[in-house]
Amino acid sequence: MEEYRKKTADEMEKDVIFSHAIKAGKRIYYMDVRKTRKDEMYLSITESKKIVSGEGDGQQVSFEKHKIFLYREDFSNFIDGLTKTIKFIHEAEKDSGADVPAAEALAQEETEAKTSEDFKIEF
Repeated sequence: MEEYRKKTADEMEKDVIFSHAIKAGKRIYYMDVRKTRKDEMYLSITESKKIVSGEGDGQQVSFEKHKIFLYREDFSNFIDGLTKTIKFIHEAEKDSGADVPAAEALAQEETEAKTSEDFKIEF
């Protein structure tokens, strides 16, 4: 029987084929492409949030991480759901007259200019 052991951080980094980091305030989103044991690629999305506790010299910094693993067979449904959700938020904010910061308003305009067909990717 094959013995199972937890991979070290170094071993897991070697599994990453492609990586893209998105900085967003105190959060960083990592989009990592990895391979399964059967050499099938999948997407690993990690949200890393900086947590500062204490004050002065007693201040401690830690990172809270959450992961999502997205496999090839789910890409289309995930993109479709994400697109619909973002479109709903933008429409709801536009209809409510919510005060959207300038950078978000620009991003909203760019997103509205695209249709869900623009995000369609053939798998």
